[in-house]
Amino acid sequence: MTVTQQSAKHLREVFFGGNWTWSNVKDQLSDVDLDMATYKLDGFNTIAVLTFHIGYYVRAVLSVLEDQPLNASDKFSFDLPPLESAAQWNALVAQTLSNAEKAAGMIAQLPDSRLEAIFVEEKYGTWFRNIHGLIEHTHYHLGQIAIIKKCTEPASGALRAKISDPRQALMAPPLLRFRHICVMYFHH
Repeated sequence: MTVTQQSAKHLREVFFGGNWTWSNVKDQLSDVDLDMATYKLDGFNTIAVLTFHIGYYVRAVLSVLEDQPLNASDKFSFDLPPLESAAQWNALVAQTLSNAEKAAGMIAQLPDSRLEAIFVEEKYGTWFRNIHGLIEHTHYHLGQIAIIKKCTEPASGALRAKISDPRQALMAPPLLRFRHICVMYFHH
């Protein structure tokens, strides 16, 4: 297997499974509905915004793979338009996964020599840096999504009703204790 094929495999694994972390974008988002996707914990991005952000960089790399100009900027990478329906949320997830698969397929076809070449401009580094940066970036935000999911199940209002005194959290079962800590941390 070539290095580009191995890189494509690694990209597919973070999106579709089989990596050593046993966590992937598709599985993490499979049970997220519009309400959970747009639930805002104080000071943190929503799952929907993180999904858009992950997909934004996949689209950026994909456009270069398709011999199109790089038309992306960090300052726009969190600019998710408001989601008005479950259909829009589902379309965002589907498009992100589809683009990831397409990018992986195109990466697998690259010659290994391309990995040492400059990605668009010297300031962006090499193809290797950008492909593996995309994978690392996705893992990073995937972890955030997983934590936000844990913190929002059950809904934080219901959790506060169960544990009103922080000292009670120490006596709660481990998962409930974790959720209480999330609520206390994110809301105070």
